[in-house]
Amino acid sequence: MKRRDFIKVTGLGAAGAAALAAPAIAQSMPEIKWRMPTSWPKSLDTLYGGAEMMSKMVAEATDNKFQIQTFAAGEIVPGLQVLDAVQNATCEIGHTASYYYFGKDPTFTFGSSVPFGPNMRINQAWYVQGGGREVLNEFYKSYNVISLLAGNTGCQMGGWFRKEVNTPEDLSGMKFRIGGFAGRVLQKLGVVPQQLAGGDIYPALEKGTIDAAEWVGPYDDEKLGFYKIAPHYYYPGWWEGGPMLLAFVNLDKWNALPRCYQSVLEQAGHYANNYMMARYDAANPLALKKLLASGTKLHAFSPPIMDACYKAAKELHAEVGATNASFKKVHDSLAKFSSDGYAWFQVAEVGYDVFMARRSQG
Repeated sequence: MKRRDFIKVTGLGAAGAAALAAPAIAQSMPEIKWRMPTSWPKSLDTLYGGAEMMSKMVAEATDNKFQIQTFAAGEIVPGLQVLDAVQNATCEIGHTASYYYFGKDPTFTFGSSVPFGPNMRINQAWYVQGGGREVLNEFYKSYNVISLLAGNTGCQMGGWFRKEVNTPEDLSGMKFRIGGFAGRVLQKLGVVPQQLAGGDIYPALEKGTIDAAEWVGPYDDEKLGFYKIAPHYYYPGWWEGGPMLLAFVNLDKWNALPRCYQSVLEQAGHYANNYMMARYDAANPLALKKLLASGTKLHAFSPPIMDACYKAAKELHAEVGATNASFKKVHDSLAKFSSDGYAWFQVAEVGYDVFMARRSQG
């Protein structure tokens, strides 16, 4: 039978042929539009770009049936209120750092990174393969959200200071922009922690509202211009050995999604995660070299400061775990997975930072 006759007999015209050619998901799946606020300004093309990448992958995988509109911090939700917007279903999904919400419960810190905790690889291995996702989502359920892995910055730097700090006493009274649970560690040393969204840090540093600030690492730090005001750049960021970034999804909205859309969303988060890590690994060394060439003064935190911070972190972990069952449960899960618990520090990453710094200095 000729093809023309076959089409006549079967009734398969141009419209029917097009339907067969279209992806099955485009034929049978509903059209859904979500909004995703983030905690990042658009100028941070890796953090904000990771959220955009996640949205792009979802749209492409569903032939634009499932679309997520991405918003920078402050456009529809303040940068540090993303969780609240998702929890209350103001928005369906949000891209943020879990530890920003430690004021609600210290357990939130484990969804990003815990002071003197594991490095990026062990942190993510725990989340993906070691029961971390399950124990965290059990905790997040009480806030009406579920988490999806959606980024990681890798090992971070220790921040920008107007003046050198050599002893724990030099930290006393210092107003330091620092995210999450680490601020409570530094409070034990007399620091006055300030939690600010990324876009608010430079103005606060410029006006003298804060004395020092940490953010991520050379690539993002250069973009935000901290070196223009605070020339002393310290390492390592012992509070963030490998902080995960998460997409929080409203639990009711998640449960209402078709299973294939859930899978697409989860895999898009993994794609954004891999993209972000590779981007930072490629961009940070070059950015550090540029910062040093511009007059940035690179310092390692002194052994007395590191020892005092480590002692304070261990004390705080024990204090909180003694009274907070959720914190202890997640803490024990991570400690069991990373065989040496919190004594395991990001030695490889710190060594890498030192190596790159020395190579940049010639």
